[in-house]
Amino acid sequence: MTAPAESIELARVAGQAAADKLAGDVIALDVSEQLVITDIFLVCSGTSERQVAGIVDGIEEEMLKKLRRKPVRREGEKDARWVLLDYTDIVVHVQHAEDRAFYALERLWRDAPVVDLELDEGPTAPAGGATA
Repeated sequence: MTAPAESIELARVAGQAAADKLAGDVIALDVSEQLVITDIFLVCSGTSERQVAGIVDGIEEEMLKKLRRKPVRREGEKDARWVLLDYTDIVVHVQHAEDRAFYALERLWRDAPVVDLELDEGPTAPAGGATA
């Protein structure tokens, strides 16, 4: 059994929002066979607490704008080292790069298949095709 299409779409929107905020190593893991509480873990990282907070804000904005979804739970926002956004079907982990290396979620869940997020390269260009 693989993650439902709706969960994959949630992960793609969140993943693209993270990538647009220059998150590092955006990866989605299909944990639907290992866990009953969620389908996908989306993991990404930032190089500073400020960037982690910016990535989180970007994900929340895009999920609300595009899919009308708000997280049912948030953890870690105060320290902005490892912020967890629980959207029920997916759980987003935005980690400081140092914490990501230490906790190594990808290694912990190495048996979970990787979901192809089909991310655009680099930040999304502003409307009208102008680039900064």
